[in-house]
Amino acid sequence: MKISRVGVLGCGLMGSGISQVVAAAGFRVRVREIDDATLAAGLESIEARLRSAVSRERTSAPEAEAIRQRIDGTVAIADLADCDLVIEAITENREIKLATWRELDEACPQETIFASNTSSLSITEMAVATRRPGRFVGMHFFNPVPVMALVEIVRSMLSEEEVVEQACEFVGALGKTAVVCKDRTGFIVNRLLVPYMLEAIRVLEEGLASKEDIDAAMRLGAGYPMGPFTLVDFVGLDTTLAIASIFFDEFREARYAPPPLLKRMVLAGHLGRKSGRGFYDYS
Repeated sequence: MKISRVGVLGCGLMGSGISQVVAAAGFRVRVREIDDATLAAGLESIEARLRSAVSRERTSAPEAEAIRQRIDGTVAIADLADCDLVIEAITENREIKLATWRELDEACPQETIFASNTSSLSITEMAVATRRPGRFVGMHFFNPVPVMALVEIVRSMLSEEEVVEQACEFVGALGKTAVVCKDRTGFIVNRLLVPYMLEAIRVLEEGLASKEDIDAAMRLGAGYPMGPFTLVDFVGLDTTLAIASIFFDEFREARYAPPPLLKRMVLAGHLGRKSGRGFYDYS
């Protein structure tokens, strides 16, 4: 089956970015949100990025317009019924995702490929909530989607090899690199990255060094593009806490346990860039 029309569930930070890069690669995109206001906000974020790209001469005005014309929005899941591939990028909540997949499964024909952008939840559990577990994979993009070159393709023990290959080909058509892994909590990147961020918070708690010096040490000493506290603020402290909690529930290992400081900061509403204050002040 050739993929030509792509559905995207969610038009938030990740969903809008996915919609943009898929449209930029020449595919027709239909993005679904829960209500008109949320949809309008997501489409405006795409528009803002396209305006910025044109002003910085990273793309031409005609190409930006072509990308706009390939994207349309809806609030009805049934409107995704004619899509060859549907990528889910909604909130990282297990019950909401499962309910959404059941509803979408009723709307789409059996040949439609389903893919979840989850960063930590079980692909197998979502796949078996549908009648097409063999046509279900993980397709984990990274933020910001238009910039980051990697996509993790997650194969469950039920995924058909042909579907995994099609997913990899699709990612290649987006100009990105696909890596394939098994369905294990955290996949590749977060399995290695989350313990690193949590350990940096513990080091700060212990008073070994200031957050500024820890960030500088990892940038200049390890060659990382940003230090762990800048990264946690970018990802979101609440998101980091949620992922760490899922990891700890799965593995019951101390390296995945959320540090007390992280919990307290989330309770205080210091969530990082999105709230204006995290480990650093962005106000």
